Amino acid sequence: MKKRRGAHTGLSTQAAERLRPRLDAFLASTDARARIGFDPVEFPHRYQDPRDVEVSALLAAALAYGRADLFRPKVDGLLQRMGKSPAAFVRKLDVAGAKALLTGFVYRFNVGTDLAVLLLGMGRALREHGSLEALFVQGWKAAGTLHGALAAFTAALRDVPMEPLRDAMGPERGLHHLLPSPLGPGAAKRLNLYLRWMVRGPDPVDFGIWKQVPPSVLLVPLDTHIGRMALHLGLTRRTDLTWRTAEEVTASLRALDPEDPVRYDFALCHYGMSGACPAKTLPVHCARCSLLSSCKVGPRVVARASLQV
Repeated sequence: MKKRRGAHTGLSTQAAERLRPRLDAFLASTDARARIGFDPVEFPHRYQDPRDVEVSALLAAALAYGRADLFRPKVDGLLQRMGKSPAAFVRKLDVAGAKALLTGFVYRFNVGTDLAVLLLGMGRALREHGSLEALFVQGWKAAGTLHGALAAFTAALRDVPMEPLRDAMGPERGLHHLLPSPLGPGAAKRLNLYLRWMVRGPDPVDFGIWKQVPPSVLLVPLDTHIGRMALHLGLTRRTDLTWRTAEEVTASLRALDPEDPVRYDFALCHYGMSGACPAKTLPVHCARCSLLSSCKVGPRVVARASLQV
């Protein structure tokens, strides 16, 4: 395949060898357990059964947009009402049950009908395939690409009778935002985050309950925090939050760890989320950053500040 002029195809071997020990040390210094409470992954950590984990995780990931203090109560409220086993709840769910659970539900772009599609789709997947993993793997084998697999996954989840839902609960509003289909050119951050939780691990953050998908095929869940950190570390030159940028960042991370390229995601993302690497780069933050020597931006900020003293 012909390379695009100026395309960033991942770190060079030399650059990877320089960056790897610094990122490994950075990862080791991150208190992942302490950060779980600031992450939507906290919700599936309430459960032990793999089916409950994958169902609660997809619900949490799908709603994990906007401010955490706004979406967390929404996810928590739904899971509380779904009882001890979210998987058992969705297996038995019908339109009447969805209406009872979701009447009046609103979160930013989404209304109850949108969530009903997701929950009914998960219930159908469990009844017909036994697990959400089996549904995903079916699409992955058919499509041959991660993008194609996720597109098939969301399309299958949305394949529920809509007219009875609309009659009972009203029209959908933000279904494409909740379950994008077609997937399009966006980074699909929340879907890739869900895959990371299911496939990687087990470790203090990720579950590793999907055994048929290797971590090597995962794509970094690209958001503003990872995008900023990736630019600073030279993992990409792109500034948009698209699938192509996520591929470039992942290609660079794959040079560090071919078998598990997204293992740095949680630490890097939470470093940005915590305010340690804010959108507006400040000398006080850069000076105490353990990644400063690998950063493309911080040293210049610190140098300018020292000249102004």
